[in-house]
Amino acid sequence: MAACVILNPYSNRWNARKRRQELETALRQAGLEYVVAESLHRGHPVSLAEKAVLEGYSPIIAAGGDGTIGDVINGMARAAAPGAKLGPLGVMGLGTANDLIYNLKLPLALDQAAQVIAAGNVRELDLCRVNDTYFTNNSAIGLEPYVTLIQQRIGFISGIARYLVAAIRGILDHPVWQAEIEWEGGSFQGSISLCTAGNCPRTGGVFFMTPHADPFDGKLTFVYGYGKSRWRLFQLLPAAMKPGAGNYVEAPEIQEVHSPWIRIRLDRPSPAHADGEIFGTDLREFHYSVEPGRLSLLVGS
Repeated sequence: MAACVILNPYSNRWNARKRRQELETALRQAGLEYVVAESLHRGHPVSLAEKAVLEGYSPIIAAGGDGTIGDVINGMARAAAPGAKLGPLGVMGLGTANDLIYNLKLPLALDQAAQVIAAGNVRELDLCRVNDTYFTNNSAIGLEPYVTLIQQRIGFISGIARYLVAAIRGILDHPVWQAEIEWEGGSFQGSISLCTAGNCPRTGGVFFMTPHADPFDGKLTFVYGYGKSRWRLFQLLPAAMKPGAGNYVEAPEIQEVHSPWIRIRLDRPSPAHADGEIFGTDLREFHYSVEPGRLSLLVGS
């Protein structure tokens, strides 16, 4: 059966549309038989992926950014029986950050990505869920999606710089929530600035919000903390961009845990994102879980 390419032309502020010919050339040169389904609006990749699975296309290829990959996976999950394996899924990075590709050391060049897909080799990746939304890379409540909403409104800056400007603006606002958090073997009650759950380490192109996350260990890596002042949050910001020693999780007010599930209750509404896509702006309760090895991802040799 032919592959179905779910192309999100909006990725990287419409730059993905300009690369469609390059994308198709790479697929043809790799010897792949395919059809392209181009999304027309936000969230459309979900229904396109669901339809492609039900019609028997294989593999499904997400062509866009991390949000597109997340949408495609949610569509694949809609079409699957509960608990059934999803995939195989191929990815071709056309986004701004392309965090999942970076985290899994997959090729960003489209010709190389097409060769990986054509090789047909898969690895079983943990699939994560928050409430009714699946994600593969990262999800967060509190400051991180608050910053995401800001960066979506910024039109005069492009690329990774947009994320950094949004982070500075979000820190200046200094939002705070009171939280009750539970996980396997532990709990917390108190003030938080951020809560982030990672399947992989990097998000937003430059931030390592869950630096010790492993997408193959059957657990979520969860980080929460409270910056008492704007100045303290600004001190932590550069440390959040360090992938190794010196990362912000080493700060005394930041806690990192590993658990197959997490439950969170907030005193007031918070926005929330999964793989960079906002799925709610006024939520107070969250249930995170992980489904080990449920996603078959095409990874090359």
